[in-house]
Amino acid sequence: MVSLVMLTLNHTGVSHTVFHLLGIPGLEDQHVWVSIPFFISYIITLLGNSLLIFTILTKRSLHEPMYLFLCMLAGADVVLSTSTVPQALAIFWFHAGEISLDRCITQFFMIHCTFLFESGILLVMAFDRYIAICYPLRYTTILTYTRIGKIGVTTFLKSFCTVFPIIFLLKRLTFCHNNIIPHTFCVHIGLAKYACNDIRVNIWYGVFVLLSILVLDVVPIFISYVLILRAIFSMPSQDARRKALNTCGSHVCIIILFYGPGIFTTLTQRFGRHIPPHIHILLANVNILIPPMLNPIIYGIKTKQIRERVAHVFFPKHK
Repeated sequence: MVSLVMLTLNHTGVSHTVFHLLGIPGLEDQHVWVSIPFFISYIITLLGNSLLIFTILTKRSLHEPMYLFLCMLAGADVVLSTSTVPQALAIFWFHAGEISLDRCITQFFMIHCTFLFESGILLVMAFDRYIAICYPLRYTTILTYTRIGKIGVTTFLKSFCTVFPIIFLLKRLTFCHNNIIPHTFCVHIGLAKYACNDIRVNIWYGVFVLLSILVLDVVPIFISYVLILRAIFSMPSQDARRKALNTCGSHVCIIILFYGPGIFTTLTQRFGRHIPPHIHILLANVNILIPPMLNPIIYGIKTKQIRERVAHVFFPKHK
């Protein structure tokens, strides 16, 4: 019967317009318990990043390039989490996994575009640290407010233009295979594999996007820090070296936190063929949940100005 239906779909050209997200297959009985860390991490992400944005925007002394870029990163973290976690919670709590094709494409577009934007901002922050340490006297003249705004807009447009073609690559497909997606959110190839058409263009474009992140973001970040470390260790004063390293510490932690889970997830998908499917899905969610939750905590702990401003917000001094 199923074979007959599939054969009919293939010949009539009928395409699914509604899909069903299963959440985490194999852990259906544990969905309520799994939802607890999802919910807690989402609340911490919203509160932490919102507080970070408020702190930076309301404190004049924090209107420096590094903190303004951090503000952009915090905003992107909120968008990334909001694009995924509420949908996952709806599946866990209410079994509301039904999603239209257009909404599915919109969700994956938001996820991919935000991820690329964050990667670009991390590159810009590495450039910021390079200028601050290697050319401190020219720092304020190079990174003016106008230039910071242009950098933010350019980074967003680069991310938008890189992901936008995928919408048309998916829209051209006919989804006549299964419409059950064993995941908590929509992803490009995860959706494309249910098409009857040839999806080699989708696969190769996905590879192109990954290579663009590697070539345009990861490699320049690495080169920036090689130059930064060379400049730091050529400083005559040990105290100056310590202060310079400390200014880069938070950013390095966030870089590792952002790319680390993604690289690990990619490796497990490529080589971990015997790993249960629910582990792959949990790892993909870790890549979405953990960095946005920990980014404001890391900067809050390691940056004195932010700590003092947050303390003032919650515990104002009485005159």
